Amino acid sequence: AAPRFARAVCDQMKRLCMGTAQLVCEIERQPRAAWTKSGPSTVEFLFRPGSEMAARPLARIASGGEVSRVMLALRVVLEQADTAETLIFDEVDAGVGGATAVALADVLADLATTRQVLVVTHLPQVAVRAQCHYVVAKTGGALPETTIIPVEGAARVDEIARMLAGDESEAARLHAAELLAQAHDANK
Repeated sequence: AAPRFARAVCDQMKRLCMGTAQLVCEIERQPRAAWTKSGPSTVEFLFRPGSEMAARPLARIASGGEVSRVMLALRVVLEQADTAETLIFDEVDAGVGGATAVALADVLADLATTRQVLVVTHLPQVAVRAQCHYVVAKTGGALPETTIIPVEGAARVDEIARMLAGDESEAARLHAAELLAQAHDANK
């Protein structure tokens, strides 16, 4: 099962624009004295960032963005076996942008067809795919207060514009409205 699992994760990694990166499954047969109730072999999953690179432990060689996307790929593959009704991703889009951000948003949207998915993001490409959008704001000094504000309609266009350009200029608002329209079509 482990090699099949690794191949399924690799398929999702390709979908997340990870190029030739791979999750590699190493199976090592143990001497009889080392067998456990789990079986006669040890299984280790390693990360290969590119086809010409050596596979090593993920935590040692992967960037933050790579770790986030591998974890999302694992989550997608494990979806069928998991009964969790809500999935929470805190900045799973760290270190990505452009087409990769759009691919990541597509994968998250697919997960959201069978589960409630909560995503903390700073990327407009991800935020526009949400059915519900909230802004999390911290105010105060030594003991900050966190507020969660629902964003709808024109306010959502303004928030996406702010994510895109840092302001709510007319150009940013037009681009935000276009992204929201594209996301609406993609979510159908």
